[in-house]
Amino acid sequence: MDSLSTRSHDWTRAAVQRRLETIVRENRFTIAVVFPVVGAVTLVASAEGLLPDPLSYNPFLILFGTLVMRSPLVVGLLPRIDRRAVGALGVLTAFTYAIEIVGVRTDWPYGAFEYGIRLGPMLFGEIPLALPLFFVPLVLNAYLLTLLVLRGWAENPVVRLGTAIAAIVGIDLVLDPAAVAIGFWAYLPPGGYYGVPASNYGGWLLSGTVAVVLVDLAFDRAALRERVRTCEFVLDDLVSFVLLWGSINVLYGNWLAAGVAGIFCLGLFSTDRYDRELVWTALPIGG
Repeated sequence: MDSLSTRSHDWTRAAVQRRLETIVRENRFTIAVVFPVVGAVTLVASAEGLLPDPLSYNPFLILFGTLVMRSPLVVGLLPRIDRRAVGALGVLTAFTYAIEIVGVRTDWPYGAFEYGIRLGPMLFGEIPLALPLFFVPLVLNAYLLTLLVLRGWAENPVVRLGTAIAAIVGIDLVLDPAAVAIGFWAYLPPGGYYGVPASNYGGWLLSGTVAVVLVDLAFDRAALRERVRTCEFVLDDLVSFVLLWGSINVLYGNWLAAGVAGIFCLGLFSTDRYDRELVWTALPIGG
């Protein structure tokens, strides 16, 4: 009976996984392109006072859009989520809350900053409850892109971890200037990099190192590399990130930050899955 129950559970999980993958594949262009473009327009319109109050910086829309754009990453990684991964990612989630609370209360390690809007419900009235939804996928995207781009070099732990940490800092070189531009948060006093101080990147180097090490411990690396190699949509969330925050940086003239977003585009193109494939899926004869 136990064996029969296990087989039934495995079959059900596999069926659900196939269905979720089908949904993501059939809607890749909408998820990875349409949502971030609409999000960029909406956020800039909110920052410029062009939207009525019910729509301006609407936390429900922000969280809903974020969840949709995260869905390819979540669905892509589901087959590799086991107890080990759940434990390590749980520790990463707790770390994410802890270091952000420390940052808000002590100005360390990122420098003095404050949130300009409420990104949904706030934990202790200080930090977004959905913070792990914003941060953890960025770490996963950086790590997965590292595995794909480095190929055989990814077996060297120094090269693998060092590259993933650099990618995390690079992601924030794109994110923070755009977020400051649209009023998500602000640094006091403003820093020299589009309002972002150098201390922020020292903080990201610290938090990114801890996060990357935890992600590295979370998965069977060989199985993860194979999944990332064969699942064509698993990095679509990074495509969304580049389109959303890269576009905002362009609109506000943050050209260096936009250039870093362009580097991530080159990294994605080097994986041989985004030259025509994503656009092709939007066509009736595609997919």
